[in-house]
Amino acid sequence: MEALLVAELPDGPEWRFEPKWDGFRCLAVREGGKVALWSRSGKPLGRYFPEVEAMIAELPAGDISLDGELIIETAAGLSFDALSQRLHPAESRIRKLAAETPAKFMAFDLLRLGADDLAEQPLAKRRRHLERIMARKHSASLILSPQTDKPAEALRWLERSGGALDGVVAKRADEPYRAGERAMLKVKNHRSADCVVGGYREDAKGDGVASLLLGLYGDDGLLHHVGFCSSFKAAERRQWARDLAPLAGGAGFTGNRPDKPSRWARERTVEWTPLRPELVVEVLYDQVTAGRFRHGTRLLRKRPDKRPDQCRCEQLRHPLTPAELSDLLAVE
Repeated sequence: MEALLVAELPDGPEWRFEPKWDGFRCLAVREGGKVALWSRSGKPLGRYFPEVEAMIAELPAGDISLDGELIIETAAGLSFDALSQRLHPAESRIRKLAAETPAKFMAFDLLRLGADDLAEQPLAKRRRHLERIMARKHSASLILSPQTDKPAEALRWLERSGGALDGVVAKRADEPYRAGERAMLKVKNHRSADCVVGGYREDAKGDGVASLLLGLYGDDGLLHHVGFCSSFKAAERRQWARDLAPLAGGAGFTGNRPDKPSRWARERTVEWTPLRPELVVEVLYDQVTAGRFRHGTRLLRKRPDKRPDQCRCEQLRHPLTPAELSDLLAVE
C-alpha cells in the first residue's frame, strides 16, 4: 500500500497517524518456517539483512506477513547511508556490516497471521492483532511503530523530530489493506538550508543553466559540494546564466567536488563551471545522506543578506539521538 503526498494532515475520527520512517520499506513473510524479505519493488532483501531474517524466524507465531521499514540506528540517529551500504555483492561484507550496524524492523501492519488473511480486515483490527504479536516478541530489534489518533500529536512528531523522520503517514482505521494503491496520505518533513553556489552545469543548448551546484563549509574551512538545484523554468535558466557570468573563474569547491557522475544517471556530464563563492541561496530539501542532499532541492530565494562563510554543514546535522527520538515518539 502506497501513500499520496498532501500538504496537510487530514482531520476526523477515522484517521490514524504514524511516523514515516527514513529507511527501506519491507514486507517480511514467514511461511512454512522459511523467511523472506521483499522490497517495495518486489526484489528480495533477505541476503542483505540476515539478522532481520533471524528475528522474524524467532517470532512466536506461525505463518505471518508483516509490513514495515528496515532502519539502522547509529550514534547520530537513523542512517539511510548505512542501509545503502548493505546492498553489497560480497556476503562477507554483508555479514561484517550486520554485526557492526545491525538493522531493525519497524513493524506497522499485519497482513497475515496463521491461516487468516487479515488484509481485508480494517486497519483497527489489524493493528490490535499486531500489538498482541509484538507484545510476545523476543528481539528488541523488532519494534512496533507508534500510532496515534490525535493530529496534534502527529504534528508534534513533525515539528520536533528534526531530520530523524521522513514525515507522517495518515491511514483510515476503517479500511482494508489496499495493496498497490495510494490509499494512505503522507506529509513530508521538508526543511530549508542556506547554501553557497559553488558552480553550475549548462543546459543542453549551452545558453542556460541546467543546475546550480550547492556547497557548505565544513569544520575544515573547505567548501564541500552537497547537492544541486534545478527547479527553475526555461526563461529563468537563461537569466541564471547572465547572473552567474560575473562570478565565473573562481575556485569553486575546495573540498568534496561534483566531478563524479551520478550512479543513477551515468550519462549525465561531469563538466561544470566553477564560481567564486559569493552567491548564497536558500533551498528546500527533504532528506540528507552522508552529509549530502539525497534528492534535488527546490530553490526558495537568493540570500544577499547572508555571508557565504555562514553557510555551514552543521545546518544538515540533526541532533536527535535514537534515545531522544524514542522519547519524542512516546504517544501521550
